[in-house]
Amino acid sequence: MAPWLFVAVALAGGLGAALRLVVDGVVRAAVSTRLPLATAVINVGGSFVLGLLTGLAASSALAPGWLLVLGGGLMGGYTTFSTASVETVRLLAERRWGPGVVYGLGVLVLAVAACVLGVLLGSA
Repeated sequence: MAPWLFVAVALAGGLGAALRLVVDGVVRAAVSTRLPLATAVINVGGSFVLGLLTGLAASSALAPGWLLVLGGGLMGGYTTFSTASVETVRLLAERRWGPGVVYGLGVLVLAVAACVLGVLLGSA
């Protein structure tokens, strides 16, 4: 990997993490709920964007280096599957079985569907 590409991916990852913090704060301020909605919004939206970037790269509309920077770096820093997993386990540990199962499976299904939609749109 070229040194500039390594630096670009690292910087994009940091930017993605900062963006996640901002979006998390905005969603939490806008919507009051006992479910971790902000993390769901971040992961589903990020999955869509990563799918879109992947579709664009597959159709040669986006260079592979840019897919690495924007997909692996920016979206890798932005999305947070581990936090969604912890929040699902937290709901289950609180014996909130229904919300825990719905949240865990819902985030997974919606994120995969958003990614598929992104790939289809990006490839078109």
